[in-house]
This record gives sequence, C-alpha cells and structure tokens, in this order.
Amino acid sequence: MTVHEVEVKINGKTYKEEVESRMLLSDFLRETCGLTGTHVGCEHGVCGACTVIVNDSAVRSCLMFAVQVDGQEMQTVEGLAQNGQLNPLQKNFVQCHGLQCGFCTPGILMSTTDYLKKHSTPCKKDIQDMLSGHLCRCTGYDGIVKAIEKTVEDQKINI
Repeated sequence: MTVHEVEVKINGKTYKEEVESRMLLSDFLRETCGLTGTHVGCEHGVCGACTVIVNDSAVRSCLMFAVQVDGQEMQTVEGLAQNGQLNPLQKNFVQCHGLQCGFCTPGILMSTTDYLKKHSTPCKKDIQDMLSGHLCRCTGYDGIVKAIEKTVEDQKINI
C-alpha cells in the first residue's frame, strides 16, 4: 500500500493529509476532510451527485483519485454559502422547490455554479441540457430548472 501526502485548498481552507493511492476524491472529501455535503450515488460518474469544482471546472469526485488534486484548489457545496447565508442559487432552489429529497442537490448546485460562471444567460433548453448529466431520482427537474432560470433572471437585474 503506497501512501501519498496531499495538500489541497478546499473552500479556502488548506488540508494536508496522507492518502492511499487508490483513495477516491469523494471518499477523501467525506471521510478525511469531513465534508459530507458531497454525496456518492452511483460511483460510476453517471448520477452527478458527487460533483465538485476543481480549478474552476466541475468534475465527478467518484472518478478521480485524491492524489490527483494535490496542489489544486477545490470548492464543494459547503463553500457556496458565505457567512452562514445561502447564495442566490441556493435560495432559489429553496424558493422554487428544487431541493426534492436533497440527495442529488449538492452535485446539481456545483454543476450549475460552474455552468453559470461560463454561461451567464442560458435559455431553458441550455439549462435542461446541462442538467442531463444528473440523475434526480425524485424526478423533480421542473423545480430545479425554475430555480436556475430565476437565478439567471436575478443576475440580469443585478448587472
């Protein structure tokens, strides 16, 4: 068993830990760092529940090893709220009933955060295409799409 030292900045905090070569990033986040907001669903990268942002790109943490993020910066769902206040996207998920059971919500929030940084004015079809990479077992996509559309509209008003 080979052990590696990994130093990574997650949500602005530096973590320096020893990990086995085969440790998945999702397990590292949940078990080593205590960031349990990242959920693990299918463990095949299909459902998207484990999505986090690594160096400004959304990735499936169940498809990466912890050693791959050595020296990188990451954001998990725990990093979205600031000073105990939900960010506008999170607030709109609550208002538009996009939370459903909540299991897939962290991954969807992280994918959407990354997507909206790169596409500030998506149409409904664009949002639906982006969400096609996530499986919500509650089939509550309507509320999720409405929450994202509301966030896009709110951003237009605040520009």
